[in-house]
Amino acid sequence: MPGISRRKLFGLGAAGVAAAGAGTLAVRSLPDEAATATPSGSASDPVPFYGEHQAGIVTPAQDRLHFVAFDVTTKDRAELVDLLQEWTAAAARMTQGHDAGTFGAVGGVPEAPPDDTGEALGLPASGLTLTIGFGPSLFDGRFGLADRKPAALAELPKFPGEALLPEISGGDLCVQACAHDPQVAVHAIRNLARIGFGKVSVRYSQLGFGRTSSTSRAQATPRNLMGFKDGTANLKLEDTGMLRDHLWVAEEDGASWMTGGSYLVTRKIRMHIETWDRTSLTEQEAIFGRSKGEGAALGMAKEFDEPDFARKGPDGQPLIAAVAHVKLAHPSSHGGARLLRRGYNFVDGSDGLGRLDAGLFFIAYQRDPHRQFVPVQLALARQDVLNEYIKHVSSGLFAIPPGVRDAGDYWGRTLFS
Repeated sequence: MPGISRRKLFGLGAAGVAAAGAGTLAVRSLPDEAATATPSGSASDPVPFYGEHQAGIVTPAQDRLHFVAFDVTTKDRAELVDLLQEWTAAAARMTQGHDAGTFGAVGGVPEAPPDDTGEALGLPASGLTLTIGFGPSLFDGRFGLADRKPAALAELPKFPGEALLPEISGGDLCVQACAHDPQVAVHAIRNLARIGFGKVSVRYSQLGFGRTSSTSRAQATPRNLMGFKDGTANLKLEDTGMLRDHLWVAEEDGASWMTGGSYLVTRKIRMHIETWDRTSLTEQEAIFGRSKGEGAALGMAKEFDEPDFARKGPDGQPLIAAVAHVKLAHPSSHGGARLLRRGYNFVDGSDGLGRLDAGLFFIAYQRDPHRQFVPVQLALARQDVLNEYIKHVSSGLFAIPPGVRDAGDYWGRTLFS
Protein backbone atom coordinates (compact mmCIF):
# COMPACT_ATOMS: atom_id res chain seq x y z
CA MET A 1 0.00 0.00 0.00
CA PRO A 2 2.16 2.93 -1.20
CA GLY A 3 1.88 6.28 0.55
CA ILE A 4 0.79 4.97 3.97
CA SER A 5 3.43 4.45 6.65
CA ARG A 6 3.35 1.35 8.81
CA ARG A 7 2.73 3.51 11.90
CA LYS A 8 -0.27 5.20 10.34
CA LEU A 9 -1.55 1.88 9.05
CA PHE A 10 -1.61 0.50 12.61
CA GLY A 11 -3.56 3.52 13.81
CA LEU A 12 -6.28 3.43 11.16
CA GLY A 13 -9.68 2.14 12.11
CA ALA A 14 -11.71 -0.11 9.81
CA ALA A 15 -13.39 2.84 8.14
CA GLY A 16 -10.05 4.57 7.53
CA VAL A 17 -8.49 1.50 5.94
CA ALA A 18 -11.49 1.00 3.70
CA ALA A 19 -11.31 4.62 2.58
CA ALA A 20 -7.65 4.09 1.73
CA GLY A 21 -8.56 1.28 -0.60
CA ALA A 22 -7.30 -1.58 1.58
CA GLY A 23 -8.06 -5.18 0.79
CA THR A 24 -9.70 -7.76 3.04
CA LEU A 25 -9.80 -6.73 6.71
CA ALA A 26 -8.66 -9.07 9.45
CA VAL A 27 -11.43 -11.14 10.99
CA ARG A 28 -10.51 -9.77 14.42
CA SER A 29 -10.12 -6.09 13.44
CA LEU A 30 -11.09 -3.56 16.11
CA PRO A 31 -14.45 -1.76 15.87
CA ASP A 32 -14.21 1.89 16.95
CA GLU A 33 -16.48 1.33 19.93
CA ALA A 34 -14.64 -1.75 21.23
CA ALA A 35 -11.82 0.20 22.85
CA THR A 36 -14.26 1.74 25.32
CA ALA A 37 -16.28 -1.40 25.98
CA THR A 38 -17.18 -1.93 29.62
CA PRO A 39 -16.22 -5.26 31.13
CA SER A 40 -18.81 -7.64 32.50
CA GLY A 41 -18.26 -10.19 35.22
CA SER A 42 -16.65 -12.81 32.97
CA ALA A 43 -12.89 -13.38 33.07
CA SER A 44 -12.92 -13.64 29.27
CA ASP A 45 -14.25 -10.11 28.76
CA PRO A 46 -12.19 -7.05 27.80
CA VAL A 47 -11.02 -4.34 30.19
CA PRO A 48 -11.37 -0.75 28.90
CA PHE A 49 -8.11 0.57 27.50
CA TYR A 50 -8.80 4.31 27.59
CA GLY A 51 -9.06 6.29 30.81
CA GLU A 52 -7.50 8.75 33.25
CA HIS A 53 -5.18 6.05 34.62
CA GLN A 54 -3.59 3.09 32.88
CA ALA A 55 -5.36 -0.23 33.27
CA GLY A 56 -3.44 -2.98 35.05
CA ILE A 57 -2.87 -1.03 38.26
CA VAL A 58 -6.11 -1.02 40.24
CA THR A 59 -7.70 -3.46 37.79
CA PRO A 60 -8.68 -6.59 39.77
CA ALA A 61 -5.51 -8.67 39.54
CA GLN A 62 -5.64 -11.31 36.80
CA ASP A 63 -4.21 -14.81 37.13
CA ARG A 64 -1.23 -14.54 34.74
CA LEU A 65 1.65 -12.17 34.04
CA HIS A 66 4.18 -11.57 31.29
CA PHE A 67 6.44 -8.69 32.28
CA VAL A 68 9.14 -7.37 29.97
CA ALA A 69 11.82 -4.68 30.19
CA PHE A 70 13.22 -3.17 26.99
CA ASP A 71 16.38 -1.30 26.12
CA VAL A 72 15.81 1.41 23.52
CA THR A 73 18.27 0.87 20.67
CA THR A 74 17.29 3.74 18.39
CA LYS A 75 18.89 7.11 19.10
CA ASP A 76 16.18 9.00 17.22
CA ARG A 77 13.55 10.64 19.43
CA ALA A 78 11.02 10.76 16.57
CA GLU A 79 11.44 7.01 16.01
CA LEU A 80 10.80 6.37 19.69
CA VAL A 81 7.64 8.49 19.62
CA ASP A 82 6.48 6.67 16.47
CA LEU A 83 7.03 3.36 18.25
CA LEU A 84 5.00 4.47 21.28
CA GLN A 85 2.18 5.47 18.94
CA GLU A 86 2.32 2.09 17.16
CA TRP A 87 2.39 0.27 20.47
CA THR A 88 -0.59 2.24 21.76
CA ALA A 89 -2.67 1.40 18.70
CA ALA A 90 -1.72 -2.28 18.98
CA ALA A 91 -2.42 -2.33 22.72
CA ALA A 92 -5.84 -0.77 22.22
CA ARG A 93 -6.67 -3.55 19.78
CA MET A 94 -5.22 -6.50 21.70
CA THR A 95 -6.79 -5.56 25.04
CA GLN A 96 -10.19 -5.76 23.34
CA GLY A 97 -9.51 -9.26 22.00
CA HIS A 98 -8.38 -8.28 18.51
CA ASP A 99 -5.24 -8.72 16.47
CA ALA A 100 -2.25 -6.43 16.97
CA GLY A 101 -2.44 -5.03 13.44
CA THR A 102 -5.11 -4.00 10.98
CA PHE A 103 -4.70 -7.02 8.71
CA GLY A 104 -4.23 -9.51 11.52
CA ALA A 105 -2.60 -12.90 11.30
CA VAL A 106 -4.15 -14.02 8.00
CA GLY A 107 -5.69 -11.02 6.25
CA GLY A 108 -2.71 -9.30 4.66
CA VAL A 109 -0.55 -9.95 1.63
CA PRO A 110 0.50 -13.63 1.72
CA GLU A 111 4.01 -12.79 0.52
CA ALA A 112 4.56 -10.42 3.48
CA PRO A 113 4.89 -11.15 7.20
CA PRO A 114 1.49 -11.03 8.95
CA ASP A 115 0.47 -8.07 11.10
CA ASP A 116 -0.10 -10.46 14.01
CA THR A 117 1.69 -13.60 15.12
CA GLY A 118 -1.56 -15.56 15.34
CA GLU A 119 -1.27 -17.61 18.53
CA ALA A 120 -4.24 -15.79 20.07
CA LEU A 121 -6.60 -16.41 17.15
CA GLY A 122 -9.92 -17.63 18.52
CA LEU A 123 -9.13 -16.61 22.09
CA PRO A 124 -11.16 -13.98 23.96
CA ALA A 125 -9.68 -10.83 25.49
CA SER A 126 -9.25 -12.72 28.80
CA GLY A 127 -9.11 -9.49 30.81
CA LEU A 128 -5.83 -8.45 29.17
CA THR A 129 -4.28 -5.21 30.41
CA LEU A 130 -1.09 -3.61 29.13
CA THR A 131 0.71 -1.09 31.33
CA ILE A 132 3.81 0.83 30.19
CA GLY A 133 6.54 2.47 32.25
CA PHE A 134 9.71 4.52 31.72
CA GLY A 135 12.92 3.65 33.58
CA PRO A 136 15.50 6.12 34.96
CA SER A 137 17.91 5.26 32.14
CA LEU A 138 15.50 6.67 29.52
CA PHE A 139 16.28 10.12 30.93
CA ASP A 140 20.05 9.90 30.34
CA GLY A 141 20.12 12.54 27.62
CA ARG A 142 19.64 10.47 24.45
CA PHE A 143 16.16 11.85 23.82
CA GLY A 144 16.28 15.29 25.41
CA LEU A 145 14.43 14.15 28.51
CA ALA A 146 17.07 14.73 31.21
CA ASP A 147 15.35 17.82 32.61
CA ARG A 148 12.00 15.99 32.77
CA LYS A 149 13.14 13.20 35.06
CA PRO A 150 11.00 13.20 38.22
CA ALA A 151 12.74 13.30 41.60
CA ALA A 152 10.76 10.19 42.57
CA LEU A 153 12.52 8.29 39.76
CA ALA A 154 15.93 8.58 41.44
CA GLU A 155 17.62 5.18 41.55
CA LEU A 156 16.75 2.96 44.49
CA PRO A 157 19.44 2.57 47.17
CA LYS A 158 21.35 -0.65 47.62
CA PHE A 159 19.58 -2.74 50.24
CA PRO A 160 21.40 -5.05 52.67
CA GLY A 161 21.57 -8.66 51.53
CA GLU A 162 20.40 -8.18 47.96
CA ALA A 163 22.25 -9.96 45.16
CA LEU A 164 20.99 -8.18 42.07
CA LEU A 165 21.83 -9.45 38.61
CA PRO A 166 22.26 -6.48 36.24
CA GLU A 167 21.09 -8.44 33.21
CA ILE A 168 17.62 -8.91 34.74
CA SER A 169 17.37 -5.49 36.37
CA GLY A 170 16.54 -1.99 35.14
CA GLY A 171 15.46 -1.18 31.60
CA ASP A 172 14.53 1.92 29.58
CA LEU A 173 10.92 0.80 29.15
CA CYS A 174 8.71 -1.84 30.70
CA VAL A 175 5.40 -3.38 29.73
CA GLN A 176 3.30 -5.36 32.18
CA ALA A 177 0.82 -7.72 30.50
CA CYS A 178 -1.74 -9.30 32.82
CA ALA A 179 -4.49 -11.66 31.68
CA HIS A 180 -6.47 -14.70 32.78
CA ASP A 181 -4.98 -16.73 29.90
CA PRO A 182 -1.17 -17.01 29.73
CA GLN A 183 -1.23 -17.31 25.95
CA VAL A 184 -3.04 -13.99 25.65
CA ALA A 185 -0.45 -12.26 27.85
CA VAL A 186 2.49 -13.80 25.96
CA HIS A 187 0.89 -12.95 22.61
CA ALA A 188 0.63 -9.29 23.62
CA ILE A 189 4.27 -8.98 24.66
CA ARG A 190 5.48 -10.95 21.64
CA ASN A 191 3.68 -8.60 19.26
CA LEU A 192 4.92 -5.45 20.95
CA ALA A 193 8.47 -6.82 20.72
CA ARG A 194 7.85 -7.65 17.04
CA ILE A 195 6.59 -4.14 16.31
CA GLY A 196 9.58 -2.68 18.13
CA PHE A 197 12.20 -4.64 16.19
CA GLY A 198 15.12 -2.34 15.31
CA LYS A 199 14.06 0.29 17.86
CA VAL A 200 14.04 -1.68 21.12
CA SER A 201 15.45 -4.97 22.31
CA VAL A 202 14.23 -7.20 25.11
CA ARG A 203 16.44 -6.82 28.18
CA TYR A 204 14.62 -9.48 30.23
CA SER A 205 11.15 -10.85 30.72
CA GLN A 206 9.32 -12.73 33.45
CA LEU A 207 6.34 -15.06 33.37
CA GLY A 208 4.17 -15.21 36.47
CA PHE A 209 1.26 -17.32 37.62
CA GLY A 210 -1.04 -17.39 40.61
CA ARG A 211 -1.38 -13.75 41.64
CA THR A 212 -0.08 -13.18 45.17
CA SER A 213 -2.10 -10.04 45.93
CA SER A 214 -5.69 -8.87 45.68
CA THR A 215 -6.39 -5.40 44.31
CA SER A 216 -10.15 -5.46 44.98
CA ARG A 217 -12.24 -6.34 48.02
CA ALA A 218 -14.15 -8.70 45.72
CA GLN A 219 -11.02 -10.90 45.52
CA ALA A 220 -9.83 -13.34 48.15
CA THR A 221 -6.24 -12.89 49.31
CA PRO A 222 -4.14 -15.51 47.49
CA ARG A 223 -1.08 -17.36 48.79
CA ASN A 224 2.56 -17.19 47.87
CA LEU A 225 4.74 -20.26 47.28
CA MET A 226 5.49 -20.42 51.00
CA GLY A 227 1.80 -21.11 51.52
CA PHE A 228 1.04 -17.84 53.32
CA LYS A 229 -1.32 -14.97 52.66
CA ASP A 230 0.63 -11.72 52.52
CA GLY A 231 -0.15 -8.07 51.81
CA THR A 232 -3.49 -8.04 53.64
CA ALA A 233 -3.11 -4.27 54.17
CA ASN A 234 -2.70 -3.79 50.41
CA LEU A 235 -4.45 -0.81 48.81
CA LYS A 236 -7.67 -1.77 47.01
CA LEU A 237 -9.43 -0.13 44.09
CA GLU A 238 -12.37 0.68 46.38
CA ASP A 239 -10.13 2.82 48.65
CA THR A 240 -10.63 6.00 46.66
CA GLY A 241 -9.24 8.36 49.28
CA MET A 242 -6.18 6.25 50.01
CA LEU A 243 -5.51 5.79 46.30
CA ARG A 244 -5.43 9.57 45.94
CA ASP A 245 -3.01 9.88 48.86
CA HIS A 246 -0.78 6.86 48.28
CA LEU A 247 -1.04 5.77 44.61
CA TRP A 248 -1.72 8.49 42.05
CA VAL A 249 0.81 11.24 41.31
CA ALA A 250 -0.58 14.75 41.76
CA GLU A 251 0.29 18.02 40.04
CA GLU A 252 2.02 19.30 43.16
CA ASP A 253 4.45 16.35 43.19
CA GLY A 254 6.78 18.21 40.85
CA ALA A 255 6.53 16.45 37.46
CA SER A 256 3.36 17.66 35.79
CA TRP A 257 3.58 15.12 32.98
CA MET A 258 3.16 12.36 35.56
CA THR A 259 -0.14 13.69 36.96
CA GLY A 260 -2.53 10.74 37.11
CA GLY A 261 0.33 8.27 36.85
CA SER A 262 2.14 6.20 39.45
CA TYR A 263 5.55 4.61 40.16
CA LEU A 264 6.29 0.92 39.81
CA VAL A 265 8.87 -1.09 41.74
CA THR A 266 9.58 -4.68 40.70
CA ARG A 267 11.73 -7.16 42.63
CA LYS A 268 12.40 -10.75 41.68
CA ILE A 269 12.66 -12.58 44.99
CA ARG A 270 13.93 -16.12 44.87
CA MET A 271 12.70 -18.37 47.68
CA HIS A 272 14.83 -21.13 49.16
CA ILE A 273 11.74 -23.28 49.28
CA GLU A 274 13.51 -26.57 50.01
CA THR A 275 14.85 -25.07 53.24
CA TRP A 276 11.48 -23.50 54.00
CA ASP A 277 9.71 -26.82 53.51
CA ARG A 278 11.83 -28.34 56.31
CA THR A 279 10.90 -25.58 58.77
CA SER A 280 8.30 -26.29 61.46
CA LEU A 281 4.84 -24.77 61.18
CA THR A 282 5.32 -22.93 64.48
CA GLU A 283 8.48 -21.27 63.19
CA GLN A 284 6.92 -20.46 59.82
CA GLU A 285 4.01 -18.71 61.52
CA ALA A 286 6.34 -16.82 63.87
CA ILE A 287 8.42 -15.61 60.90
CA PHE A 288 5.38 -14.22 59.08
CA GLY A 289 3.49 -13.23 62.24
CA ARG A 290 0.38 -14.87 60.78
CA SER A 291 -1.45 -18.15 61.02
CA LYS A 292 -0.90 -20.24 57.91
CA GLY A 293 -4.49 -21.42 57.64
CA GLU A 294 -6.69 -18.36 58.16
CA GLY A 295 -4.01 -15.77 57.49
CA ALA A 296 -4.86 -13.85 60.65
CA ALA A 297 -2.19 -11.98 62.55
CA LEU A 298 -1.08 -14.06 65.53
CA GLY A 299 -3.50 -13.66 68.41
CA MET A 300 -6.34 -12.59 66.11
CA ALA A 301 -9.20 -14.64 64.67
CA LYS A 302 -9.68 -13.41 61.10
CA GLU A 303 -7.40 -12.39 58.25
CA PHE A 304 -8.46 -8.74 58.23
CA ASP A 305 -8.47 -8.25 62.00
CA GLU A 306 -6.04 -5.44 62.76
CA PRO A 307 -2.84 -6.85 64.31
CA ASP A 308 -2.33 -6.15 68.00
CA PHE A 309 1.43 -5.72 68.28
CA ALA A 310 1.24 -5.10 72.03
CA ARG A 311 -0.52 -8.39 72.78
CA LYS A 312 1.56 -10.75 74.93
CA GLY A 313 1.76 -14.52 74.93
CA PRO A 314 1.85 -16.84 77.98
CA ASP A 315 5.62 -16.24 78.27
CA GLY A 316 5.09 -12.49 78.57
CA GLN A 317 6.67 -11.81 75.17
CA PRO A 318 4.77 -10.16 72.27
CA LEU A 319 2.82 -12.72 70.22
CA ILE A 320 4.11 -10.98 67.10
CA ALA A 321 7.86 -10.51 67.34
CA ALA A 322 9.43 -7.16 66.48
CA VAL A 323 11.27 -8.89 63.60
CA ALA A 324 8.19 -10.67 62.20
CA HIS A 325 7.37 -9.88 58.59
CA VAL A 326 3.89 -8.54 59.32
CA LYS A 327 5.23 -6.13 61.95
CA LEU A 328 8.07 -4.75 59.83
CA ALA A 329 5.90 -4.30 56.73
CA HIS A 330 2.81 -2.91 58.46
CA PRO A 331 1.80 0.70 57.61
CA SER A 332 1.88 1.58 61.31
CA SER A 333 5.65 1.02 61.25
CA HIS A 334 6.14 3.51 58.39
CA GLY A 335 3.97 6.52 59.10
CA GLY A 336 0.95 4.99 57.40
CA ALA A 337 2.69 4.45 54.05
CA ARG A 338 0.88 1.92 51.87
CA LEU A 339 1.55 0.16 48.58
CA LEU A 340 -0.66 -1.33 45.89
CA ARG A 341 0.81 -4.78 45.31
CA ARG A 342 0.00 -7.13 42.41
CA GLY A 343 2.86 -9.62 42.40
CA TYR A 344 2.98 -13.15 40.99
CA ASN A 345 4.54 -16.51 41.76
CA PHE A 346 7.18 -17.83 39.37
CA VAL A 347 8.93 -21.15 38.76
CA ASP A 348 11.76 -20.84 36.24
CA GLY A 349 12.84 -24.47 36.15
CA SER A 350 15.66 -25.60 38.43
CA ASP A 351 19.13 -24.32 39.23
CA GLY A 352 20.92 -27.50 38.17
CA LEU A 353 21.53 -28.51 41.77
CA GLY A 354 18.18 -30.14 42.38
CA ARG A 355 16.52 -26.98 43.68
CA LEU A 356 13.60 -25.17 42.11
CA ASP A 357 14.29 -21.67 40.83
CA ALA A 358 11.06 -20.31 42.27
CA GLY A 359 9.70 -17.41 44.23
CA LEU A 360 7.84 -14.12 43.99
CA PHE A 361 7.93 -11.50 41.26
CA PHE A 362 7.06 -8.54 43.48
CA ILE A 363 5.14 -5.68 41.85
CA ALA A 364 4.17 -2.57 43.80
CA TYR A 365 2.68 0.74 42.68
CA GLN A 366 2.88 3.93 44.72
CA ARG A 367 2.92 7.71 44.56
CA ASP A 368 6.58 8.06 45.64
CA PRO A 369 8.81 4.98 46.00
CA HIS A 370 11.35 6.83 48.12
CA ARG A 371 8.71 7.61 50.73
CA GLN A 372 6.84 4.31 50.49
CA PHE A 373 8.74 1.31 49.15
CA VAL A 374 12.25 2.34 50.28
CA PRO A 375 11.61 2.71 54.03
CA VAL A 376 9.59 -0.52 54.10
CA GLN A 377 12.24 -2.48 52.23
CA LEU A 378 15.06 -1.04 54.34
CA ALA A 379 13.32 -2.26 57.50
CA LEU A 380 12.72 -5.69 55.97
CA ALA A 381 16.26 -6.01 54.62
CA ARG A 382 17.80 -5.13 57.97
CA GLN A 383 15.60 -7.10 60.36
CA ASP A 384 13.16 -9.51 58.72
CA VAL A 385 13.88 -13.09 59.79
CA LEU A 386 12.33 -14.17 56.50
CA ASN A 387 15.60 -13.11 54.85
CA GLU A 388 17.06 -16.49 55.76
CA TYR A 389 14.76 -18.03 53.17
CA ILE A 390 14.74 -15.45 50.35
CA LYS A 391 17.13 -13.55 48.07
CA HIS A 392 16.40 -10.46 45.95
CA VAL A 393 17.99 -11.06 42.53
CA SER A 394 16.52 -8.33 40.31
CA SER A 395 15.09 -4.84 40.70
CA GLY A 396 13.27 -2.32 38.54
CA LEU A 397 11.92 1.21 38.99
CA PHE A 398 9.63 2.80 36.42
CA ALA A 399 7.55 5.95 36.02
CA ILE A 400 4.07 4.88 34.94
CA PRO A 401 2.52 7.75 32.93
CA PRO A 402 -1.18 8.58 33.07
CA GLY A 403 -3.71 6.72 30.97
CA VAL A 404 -4.46 7.13 27.27
CA ARG A 405 -7.50 9.39 27.05
CA ASP A 406 -8.78 8.49 23.55
CA ALA A 407 -7.77 7.22 20.12
CA GLY A 408 -5.87 10.45 19.42
CA ASP A 409 -3.66 9.99 22.48
CA TYR A 410 -0.70 7.64 22.99
CA TRP A 411 1.47 6.14 25.73
CA GLY A 412 3.86 8.83 26.98
CA ARG A 413 2.35 11.79 25.12
CA THR A 414 2.53 13.96 28.23
CA LEU A 415 6.28 13.28 28.47
CA PHE A 416 7.20 13.79 24.82
CA SER A 417 4.87 16.65 23.86
